Formats: sequence, C-alpha cells, structure tokens
Amino acid sequence: MRSCFLAIVLVLAAPLAARAQSADLVLCDRVAADPSDPDKPADVRGVAEIASSDVATAIRFCKQAAASSRRAMFALGRAYAANRQTAEAIAAWRKAADKGSSAAMVELGVAYGTGSGIAKDEAQARKLFEKAAQAGNPRGVSNLAALGGAGGAGPADPVQARALLGKAAETNAEAQYQLGLMLSEGSGGAKDDVAARALFEKAAAQNHPGALERMGAFAQEGRGGPKDKDAAKAYYERAAALGDADAKAALERLRCPYAIKDKQGKLVTTLCF
Repeated sequence: MRSCFLAIVLVLAAPLAARAQSADLVLCDRVAADPSDPDKPADVRGVAEIASSDVATAIRFCKQAAASSRRAMFALGRAYAANRQTAEAIAAWRKAADKGSSAAMVELGVAYGTGSGIAKDEAQARKLFEKAAQAGNPRGVSNLAALGGAGGAGPADPVQARALLGKAAETNAEAQYQLGLMLSEGSGGAKDDVAARALFEKAAAQNHPGALERMGAFAQEGRGGPKDKDAAKAYYERAAALGDADAKAALERLRCPYAIKDKQGKLVTTLCF
C-alpha cells in the first residue's frame, strides 16, 4: 500500500515540476527573448532591449530555465550583458552555442570580432558566423558578409549573403527584413523596391520592429507600392511601441513637419500639429 502511495505522489509531482520549469521559461521569454532568435516560438514577441527594471527578473528566471532550454541560456546571456556582466554573458552564450543556438553563435562571433570582453579573434568570429549562417540565422549571414573574404582580406560578398538570406527568408522574419534591406539598396544584385516592400510586409506581419519602420517609410514615400500617409503612421506607431528609435523619430517628423531655420541654416524651431 505504501509503495502504491509513493508511486502516485511521484506521478503527480513530475507534471508539477514540468509546469514550474515551463513557467520559468515563459517569464524568461517575456522579459528577455530576442525577437530575432530563430529558436523563439512565433507566439513569443521578444524585446529588442531588456529593460533595466527587468534585468534582475530576467537573470533569475532565465537561469532557472536554462538547464533544459538553450533559448533560455541565450536569453540569460542577454540579461547578463544588459547588466554589464560581460564575462557571465560570454559564458552563457558559449554554453548555448554548444547546444546549437545560432543566436548565441552570432553574439559570440560579435564578441570575438570586436574584442568585447574577450581577446579579438576575427578567424574565430568568422567560424561562428559561418556556423550560424549554415543554420539559417540571418544575422550570421549578414555578419559573415560584413567580415569579407577569407582571412578578412577581401571585400564582403553581398551576392552570397543575398543568396543565403533568400533561403532563410522563406520562414524567418529577420531574414525577410535583412533581404528586404539588400533589395531596397541594390546590394548584391538589382534594386527592387516592390520585392523589398513585399518582404518588409511579411516581416511586419510578424511584428518585426525594423520591418514595421521600413513599411512606414515605404508607405510614406510610395516606394514599391501605393503612397498612404495614414498607413505609414500606423506602421510607425507599431514599430515605436516595440522600441524602434527610427520609427519614433519618423512619428515626430510627421507631427512637426516644418522646420524654421536662421540665416546660418541652424534649426530654430519646428511647427507641429
């Protein structure tokens, strides 16, 4: 009888533990998930930057969830970085990268490429970006292109970056945004505002802040499609709500469109509506 009772307790306790762990991950995602992390579920919005008031919460819950989630381990690195604990951030990203997190590979690559908190090593940065790019991470692709040719001696290869982004853009909002930028600028191939706008629209539908800001600009200017001031404002407002600084500035320009300057051309004031 006693053994049956213990078995029932253990069966009931296991789901409770799983739910507690899941709650840790939910809270970690809420305050520290990266919007561009390919590991992030579609229903998790993420935050461009971890708010200072959320750093302690992020460290606590991401640390608890990190034992069984590489996404949480990566987010823990973000939380440490936001708290200026660079060594701890790098250690967390290294663990997440070892578990296959392409987002962590990118952050480690950036650290090696810039020498931030670790000895500068462009060769190691390149390896990490290559591995992330092969996993379909759009930031890995764009950073790899920015490093240039073998050994860092040659020019960047935007053609290759555009091809890699094309594959990743089938499913990834960040890749759609990055490829849209390349198409809108004519980088790595022909300039195509219509295709760029379509990509921005796809990423904007997934609440990508940068894509929302670009859709606002394209709608405001009539690039790649119809000109629509009201739609532009709506896109800017959505992007600004997600923390996009360019969108906030664009909204201010819409509100105060006229600039008054003195004889030297210096701004004196703006006229707002």
